[in-house]
Amino acid sequence: MLRIEGTSKKLCDGISRRDLLQIGGLGALGISLTDVLQNRPVQATSADVARSFGKAKSCILIFPYGSPSSHETFDPKPEAPAEIQGEFKSMATSVPGTHICDQLPGVAQVVDELTVIRSMTHPYPLHALAYAVTGLPRYFLELETNAFDTRQWPYIGSVVDYMDEQQSPDSVPDIPRNIGLPWLVNSKTDNPAVNGGVFAAYLGSEYDPVWTDFDGPGTRVAPKNTPDQAKQFKNPFGGTTPDGRFHMGRNAELLQDISIERLRVRRSLLAQFDRSRRWLDESDRLGLYRKRRQMALSLLTTSKMRQALDIGREPRKVREAYGMTLFGQSCLAARRIVEAGGRFVSVYWDCFGQFQNGSWDTHNFHYPRMKELLLPGFNQTYPALIHDLRQRGMLDETLVIWMSEHGRTPKIDTSRPGCGRDHWSNAYSVALAGGGTAQGKVVGKTTPDGGEVLDNPVSPKDILATTYHLLGIDPQATVPDRLARPNPIAGSGQLRTELLG
Repeated sequence: MLRIEGTSKKLCDGISRRDLLQIGGLGALGISLTDVLQNRPVQATSADVARSFGKAKSCILIFPYGSPSSHETFDPKPEAPAEIQGEFKSMATSVPGTHICDQLPGVAQVVDELTVIRSMTHPYPLHALAYAVTGLPRYFLELETNAFDTRQWPYIGSVVDYMDEQQSPDSVPDIPRNIGLPWLVNSKTDNPAVNGGVFAAYLGSEYDPVWTDFDGPGTRVAPKNTPDQAKQFKNPFGGTTPDGRFHMGRNAELLQDISIERLRVRRSLLAQFDRSRRWLDESDRLGLYRKRRQMALSLLTTSKMRQALDIGREPRKVREAYGMTLFGQSCLAARRIVEAGGRFVSVYWDCFGQFQNGSWDTHNFHYPRMKELLLPGFNQTYPALIHDLRQRGMLDETLVIWMSEHGRTPKIDTSRPGCGRDHWSNAYSVALAGGGTAQGKVVGKTTPDGGEVLDNPVSPKDILATTYHLLGIDPQATVPDRLARPNPIAGSGQLRTELLG
């Protein structure tokens, strides 16, 4: 890291109305109205695949850590008995025949922009973050909190950064290609063991996400996570103040209080040093040093990143539309970063205060947390982001992914305080929007209790492969591991053409 003397600062079925207008022309393609209304899978043609490659110039990955229940989000079961359906019902959406949880009226209005996948599945009902966001072929429990285990595979954002650099090795972007909000995952809890999966692993730490931090306080006491929880927490994901701001996290600290002239002098000295040490050109260590130095110089000499993070530049009306919560302001910052040229931005709805059963991990107090904290924030912010991207003409080139590590049990455990749903990975839901994905489409179907996939199973690796394709990266590409063995960037994942628009 470049160091300059001075004061330090810390830089997760049906068709849309617009689709109905196009149905008259589908007969020529051999697709009937019955096919569409019955939501029969229609595979994309090779021309569709070619057209969608690279359609997304950027990606916003929204990850509700701990994992939401599909029953209370995108796959409600209104005909199921109470122990399956739960306290909430379902409601109609902007796509005829498609229903979601009745606590999400805002989200219901943007379903015609989404591809909802109800048939996500994998074999690991754990907080397998590393399995969901990397090509890792098998998951082991100890990987959850061992971020630097040599078995870890690189994060999707790190792969995007690496692959982009291979295409343009001499280009240093004004905005880092791989940014994480609002802070390093699980760094604000009483058990801050850094989660595995969100680092570059064998690609090298220079491709780790650049994490931000947030200095706004929480304004609302969150519902309990566990029955024996002694301390209450004012969780900023439930509410924060308008003066809260993002800044660069400690892993991206840069010393900024220096004149441009002094910086030029030091850069000249660095250039002289380089010329006198050419014999080190083949050194991986020197290459790492140079990349970090270039990024530091870029961030120091431009205000683009700082301006992108400065949510205070937004009109109060816009900030309030996103929601004066940490999730709302994080998604707003993500939009600003993408608008400024950011490539891959991750937004984590993370644990705060207490790690055990934190965030969306509702083993206990499922309904209080859903009603008071989780669903209201999701219902306000997510559609606000989709609307904002659409109004700004950005959605067609911005892929937005709502994805978690697994789902939750179809049957409610009423013996738990506030009821509970435990981990479940046999069937869960993911939502995609923009960036070349289909609009107003539901992929897959689950059993009447929502516990098993009935058709069209989709794995997290398939989401990775499809994301790479949409970002203009060959999903079958490989990167070298520590032993120079070629590892596929999406693991066993395959491009899912039914997700493409």
